[in-house]
Amino acid sequence: MSSPGTIELPEVLDSNGTGHGGWIVTVFNNDYNTWDEVVFILMAATGCDEEEANIETWEIDNLGRSVVHQGPKEVCETAAEIIAKIGIRVEVSEG
Repeated sequence: MSSPGTIELPEVLDSNGTGHGGWIVTVFNNDYNTWDEVVFILMAATGCDEEEANIETWEIDNLGRSVVHQGPKEVCETAAEIIAKIGIRVEVSEG
């Protein structure tokens, strides 16, 4: 039981109803990949739709980075490997 004033956050669930595992994939901006290349690779690596990939690409371009995926460590590492194939700096870390 929590003490007064303590907020307990619910477990975040993925589409399979399981916890995401606490790992994130962060993609960083660069000066050589095109917008379309980034959108395409994000869709391929994470399974997101074009709208989400465009939003994440905007964040990468304008904010310098974006968290583009979260999930179990192995899933995030696989997504990061795919993204890195076009030369983008990508990191997997505990979120």
